[in-house]
Amino acid sequence: MKKLFFLLAIFFASQAVFSQSAQNRNFPQGSISGRTEMTGEITPSDFPNITFSASSPKTGKEVAFSVQLLLILTLLTIAPSILILTTCFLRFSIVLDFIKRALSLQQVPPTAVLNGIALFMTLFCMFPVFNRVYENAYKPLSNNELTVTEAFDEGIVPIRIFMYNQIKGNGGENYIMSFMSMAGKKKPATLADVPTYVLIPAYILNELTVAIKVGVLIYIPFVVIDMVVSSILMSMGMMMLPPVQISTPFKLMIFVLVDGWGLLTNNLFSSVMQYLRL
Repeated sequence: MKKLFFLLAIFFASQAVFSQSAQNRNFPQGSISGRTEMTGEITPSDFPNITFSASSPKTGKEVAFSVQLLLILTLLTIAPSILILTTCFLRFSIVLDFIKRALSLQQVPPTAVLNGIALFMTLFCMFPVFNRVYENAYKPLSNNELTVTEAFDEGIVPIRIFMYNQIKGNGGENYIMSFMSMAGKKKPATLADVPTYVLIPAYILNELTVAIKVGVLIYIPFVVIDMVVSSILMSMGMMMLPPVQISTPFKLMIFVLVDGWGLLTNNLFSSVMQYLRL
């Protein structure tokens, strides 16, 4: 009996809900029913079909073009490493990082800012080299006056001259001799006798040596300030106070008063530009 009453209650409740939904079908008042079908007045959008196909090369020129394209893509992949290791970016970035550590700064300026400064300083110093690469290699290549191989041979010459001048001017010939002996080559008489795969690592080691020398010279005055502040604090019995917390403001004030950024950038530019002979 209880089940019968329960079923009847469900039946009457569903009837009430259905009647209410029928009344609300045209809610709000004045609304009409619609449909989602497209009429002839609406023009559908056309999307192009994208297909990929692979075919065997028919001639030797097609094979050569594929290999050239592969080499260009590979060169673009290692372009950041080439920019860092074959230009003066390596020297600038290391010296700027030494400045940050000498001033006892942890987060200011950020590493990304220092790398950006080093990048634009590199572009400024390397503009004559890049301009000659553009005039001698890229421009004739875009005008179909040179092949990719010929353009590479012409474009590497200004970079080789720049690296060799930096090594020769800073006394880094020993690195060239060391790599030449490891490669089983004879003592070079001119730059033409030094292969590129020998010149690049010699240039990298020379830049690391020069950058560390400059960084140490920059570091010494700030170390002296730290020692003076530390000795004063110890004489006053303030051993629990970190000396860096006191010396950092003094180092920053001295660095700003002597125009440290201007002196640093001028000397860095001079160390590169005086050997920039193309």
